[in-house]
Amino acid sequence: MSKRKSAKYKLDRRMGENIWGRPNSPINRRSYGPGQHGQRRKGKMSDYGLQLRAKQKLKGYYGDVTEKQFRRTYGEAAKMKGDTSQNLIGLLEQRLDMIVYRAKFAPTIFSARQIVSHGHIRVNGVKCNVASRRCKVGDIISLGDKAKEMALVIEAQSLPEREIPDYVAPDGTDKVTLTRVPTLDEVPYPVTMEPNLVVEFYSR
Repeated sequence: MSKRKSAKYKLDRRMGENIWGRPNSPINRRSYGPGQHGQRRKGKMSDYGLQLRAKQKLKGYYGDVTEKQFRRTYGEAAKMKGDTSQNLIGLLEQRLDMIVYRAKFAPTIFSARQIVSHGHIRVNGVKCNVASRRCKVGDIISLGDKAKEMALVIEAQSLPEREIPDYVAPDGTDKVTLTRVPTLDEVPYPVTMEPNLVVEFYSR
C-alpha cells in the first residue's frame, strides 16, 4: 500500500487546482502556488513539464499510487487493444479502492484505501484487503458489518459534492456492482485530466 508522506492538499496548491473537488481544499482560498515564490508570474512550461504535470496530477488523484505501480499500469494499458489513454483510465477505475470511493463508502480516496486495508470491504462476499486489486465487470463490492456503522462511511454517504457514477450501480446503501469499464468522458473528475499527455510522457 502506498502512503501519502506529505499533506495531500499540497498537491492541490502545487497544481493550482482542486484535484478532488473538496470544499475544504486550500486552493479555494489561495489560488496561487505554495512557498515564498508562489505568487510570482509563471513562465511558459515546456512540453516535458506539461507531460510531467499531467502524470503527477493523475497519479495523485488516484491516491498517490507509487511510480512503480503507476508505470506498470501504463505498461498494461499500452499492451491492450485500442486507445492507450482510455485503457489507462479504465484500469485505474477498476482498482478496488477507487470503486469504494466512487460508491461513496469513503469521503476521500485515501480513506477508501484505509477501509480496504483494514478488511472492511467484501468482493463477491469475500473479504479483501488489497486496495490495488483490479475488479472485473459484474463484481459486487459491499461493506462489512462493522463498516456499515462507521462514522466515516455515514459521513461519506451524505456528501453533497459527489454522485455515484453510472458504471457503479448501487444496491441499497452498502453494496454496488461494477457494470462496465468507463471511458474518460464518463469518469467524474472535478478537474480536467489529460491521460494523453501521460502516454506521451512514458513513450518518450
